[in-house]
Amino acid sequence: MKSNIKPAEGKLGILIPGLGAVATTLIAGVEAVKKGISQPIGSVTQMGNIRLGKRTENRRPKIKDFVPLANLEDIVFGGWDVFEDNVFESATNAKVLETGLLHAVKAELEAIKPMKAAFDHDYAKNLTGTYIKEGTRYEMAQAVMEDIKNFQTKNNCNRIVLVWCGSTEIYYEASEIHSTLAKFEQALLDDDKRIAPSMIYAYAALKMGIPFANGAPNLTVDIPALIELSKLTHTPIAGKDFKTGQTLMKTILAPGLAARALGVNGWFSTNILGNRDGLVLDDPDNFKTKEMSKLGVLEDILRPDENPDLYGEIYHKIRINYYPPHGDNKESWDNIDIFGWLGYKMQIKINFLCRDSILAAPIALDLALFIDMAKRANMSGIQEWLSFYLKSPQTAPGLQAENDIFKQLIKLENTLRHLMGEDLITHLGLDYYEDLVEDVIS
Repeated sequence: MKSNIKPAEGKLGILIPGLGAVATTLIAGVEAVKKGISQPIGSVTQMGNIRLGKRTENRRPKIKDFVPLANLEDIVFGGWDVFEDNVFESATNAKVLETGLLHAVKAELEAIKPMKAAFDHDYAKNLTGTYIKEGTRYEMAQAVMEDIKNFQTKNNCNRIVLVWCGSTEIYYEASEIHSTLAKFEQALLDDDKRIAPSMIYAYAALKMGIPFANGAPNLTVDIPALIELSKLTHTPIAGKDFKTGQTLMKTILAPGLAARALGVNGWFSTNILGNRDGLVLDDPDNFKTKEMSKLGVLEDILRPDENPDLYGEIYHKIRINYYPPHGDNKESWDNIDIFGWLGYKMQIKINFLCRDSILAAPIALDLALFIDMAKRANMSGIQEWLSFYLKSPQTAPGLQAENDIFKQLIKLENTLRHLMGEDLITHLGLDYYEDLVEDVIS
C-alpha cells in the first residue's frame, strides 16, 4: 500500500553544525552540480537506480525519480561553526577541492556565513573555538532554536533538517540525566555539563519537529531522552558516524568472508589523517569515541559468539594518527589474517588512499534528503533503514545492529518500495522457474 507522503514543495533548508571540510565540500559540490559543472558522484539519491517488480519487467528508475525527494535546486544551506570564516574561506582552508571549482561557485559560498556555535572546549580539547555562543546549556538551546527560526524566515524555507558534521566529541556514557526527557530538560536548566554540544543542537531541532542526523560517533540522539522527544514531536532521527574510508571497506569485505565461511583471526587497521577531524581525534578521549564506533562493525558482521570456530579469537586493533601533510587525504592500511580449508592461513592487505570529505559529502546529502522525506511520510523516531550510510547504526533498544552493507542496502531499497506501494524484493526468484519445479513434482 502506497504511503501518503507529502510532496517536497518549496525550499529545503539544510542546517549543518560544523562548517568544516565535510560540510563545505558538500555545499560547494551541490552548488557546482546546480551550475552543471560537476556531477553528484557517490550520492545514491542522485545517481543510484532501484529495481522494481520482476527482473523481466526491466524497471530500474533513478531513485530521485521514484521517491519524492527535494530537488537540489530547492536546497538552501546554512550552519554554525566555531570560526567566523564564510563557507568559501572555510573550503579554501580545508584544501579538499581545487581552486578552480571553488572560484566557480565563490559567490554562492561567500554568501553563507556561519552562526555562532554552541561549543564546550572540554568536548573537543584540541579545538579552540573563537566564534561561540555564551550562556547556559538552556540558553544556548534557545539561541539555536532562534537561529533556526530566523534562517527559515530569511530564506523562505518550507522545511528544515539538521545534519551534524561537527568534530567528534569526547567519549562518555549516558547517565541518569539522559534517561528521560523531563530529566534532560531539567539538566539543561541546571547547565549540566554532561549535556554535549551536539545534544543541544539535536534537542533544539527535535523540539521544533525538525529531523536530525548525526554524522559523528559521539553520543547525541542515541539517548532515551531525545528518542522520547523525537516520538513526541513525530520527528525522524538517524545516527551515527558517516561510513567512509576504512570502515566502508570493512563493511564490504567482511560480509564476503562471512558468506564464504572463511575464518578471521586478526584485523589490524591504521590510518593517517591531517584535517580538523584528525587534529581533534589526536586527543585520546575523542579518539576513543571514534574507536568504539569502528570496533563494533566486525563483531556485528562476523558474530564471533555464533561462529567461535571462525571468529572466536579475532584480534581487532584500530589506530588513527594525526599527520598534517596529508590534509583531508586519509590513507589507511589493513592487514587481515584469514584461514580457510583445514585451517590453512592466508592474508589480505589493503592500502586505501581516499579523500575523507569526498566520501562523506554525498552521505550527508543523502541523509538530509531521505530524512526530510521520512518526515513528510509521517515517520518518527529511529530510522534504521538509513544505517546504509552509518558506521554505528542506531537501532531500537536491545536490537543488534546490522552492519553488512549489502543487507543495509536491501533494507533501504525495500523501505523505499514499501513507501511507494511496490512489492518488496527478496531475491528468492523461484517464480522464474515454476515450470521446471512443476515438471519435477509431476
